[in-house]
Amino acid sequence: MKHVVVKSAQAQPREYMGVRFELLATGSRSMVTKMLFETQNKVPVHRHPNEQSSYVISGRYQLKVDGQTYELAAGDSYSVQADTDHAIDVLEAGQTIDVFTPPREDFR
Repeated sequence: MKHVVVKSAQAQPREYMGVRFELLATGSRSMVTKMLFETQNKVPVHRHPNEQSSYVISGRYQLKVDGQTYELAAGDSYSVQADTDHAIDVLEAGQTIDVFTPPREDFR
């Protein structure tokens, strides 16, 4: 696979742990998603074998990772190494762009 283009109308709706998201471009080594968080969403402590990097488009969140708590808002970003416990509490509805390497099989 040399390249992948996903137009916005082609985004594939998905849901994980009660959070709606759109599956965007997926290559052989990475996957892009747009998470659609609502205020009542909470992603409990979990881990996955994928590195995760995220950019906050809108909303406010509380990220818990490695015993630390961070408040995130539009323009902030973070990265969590593979196999690291982390959780997200949604303080204000919004969206993030998440990139996973390698692609998450449970999101396909």
